[in-house]
Amino acid sequence: MELKNLPHPADVVKIIEDNGYKERTFQIYTDGSKNEQRVGSGVAIFVGKELKAQLKFKPDNRCSDNQAEQLAIAKALEITDAIDIAENSPRTIGIFTDRRINIDSLNRVNNHSYFIKEIRKRISVLERTNWTIEFSWVKTH
Repeated sequence: MELKNLPHPADVVKIIEDNGYKERTFQIYTDGSKNEQRVGSGVAIFVGKELKAQLKFKPDNRCSDNQAEQLAIAKALEITDAIDIAENSPRTIGIFTDRRINIDSLNRVNNHSYFIKEIRKRISVLERTNWTIEFSWVKTH
């Protein structure tokens, strides 16, 4: 990798993990899956207890289930600015994912895969406008 493509140290994001029990302005639930026929991604965004957005994506069939989930996280972070919230609301986002590997990948500074870089970039943009983003791993199955 060329040095010019590495992020500036001031733009390196710190991935915050949480147990999921805090109150947040946005609660974002993501999922990605793959089977023999197709790959899919989904996002549900809540403000309080109100569902504000529900998104579905169809990644290329060559994507893994982890990449599908990474796409869901990146797209969710992309649209948070477009969702109206009360002006005095705290600027907090909780992202709930069932893919521990994606949280670990975000924490590995030497991971430069496309979707991981996109997620970091979107977190950096949000943090510059005083948003706090925390990830929670949700066990499944």
